[in-house]
Amino acid sequence: MEIEVPFLSPERQTLIEAYEQADRAAVGFSMDYPSGLYTGMHSHPKAQLIYGISGVMRVETETAFFVLPPTKALFLPPDELHSITMEGDVAMRELFIDRGLAEKVASEARVMTVGPLLRELLLALCNEPVAWDEAGRAPHIVALILDEIGRAKTLLTRLPSIHEPRLLRVAQAIIENPADARSLEDWAEICGASDRTLARLFLRETGMTFGQWRLQARLNAAFILLMTEGDIPRVAQKVGFSSQSAFGVAFRRTFGLTPAQARTLHLG
Repeated sequence: MEIEVPFLSPERQTLIEAYEQADRAAVGFSMDYPSGLYTGMHSHPKAQLIYGISGVMRVETETAFFVLPPTKALFLPPDELHSITMEGDVAMRELFIDRGLAEKVASEARVMTVGPLLRELLLALCNEPVAWDEAGRAPHIVALILDEIGRAKTLLTRLPSIHEPRLLRVAQAIIENPADARSLEDWAEICGASDRTLARLFLRETGMTFGQWRLQARLNAAFILLMTEGDIPRVAQKVGFSSQSAFGVAFRRTFGLTPAQARTLHLG
């Protein structure tokens, strides 16, 4: 359930502005949020590295959806419109990165693995003041963070948004029922287009095949269900996997966690 509260209250806006306007290469921001909080669509003038040490975040941009457990971080370029929904109580530890420096990181949203070293570096920078001492340790921490980000594995876990009317009908059905097993041939009859046309449209609009997009949608849904229901065989079935072992392999390959590990992340 989403919590309807003013996410960008005057007090919080004032706090955020100090980080957005900081004359530093990067600054760390710490904030804990309750389960169910929804930020609404917003943007920041600086780039962000969105990360949480606990809980799971669902992030939506104008072009894609992302699920972020504590093993993953999401880089967003400056001015990228996005919203965040907290799944479980979330301890957010993120970075605001200078625009010029952000250009060297990535030109678009990027999901990456957060290993032990990067995690500790992020926490260390979050413990530094906004106007950290340029002669102190913070510049070295920032340099190491940027190096680790450069080395981090980019994960193809984004779920591209769909806007083409015929594909949207398919996508909405899968989002509502991830176990929907209808093939492109089945959908072709429903949508009034050939299966080849739908396949071509999927690839053109999302950069993914129909099968790849559906798999990512199923796994994203599974992550949330594992935190709320916890029954792994039941969750596997509800998102369209007939084999629990196949579900486990696909889930771990995508998120770097087993379903059992994901099940323990909900702290609410």
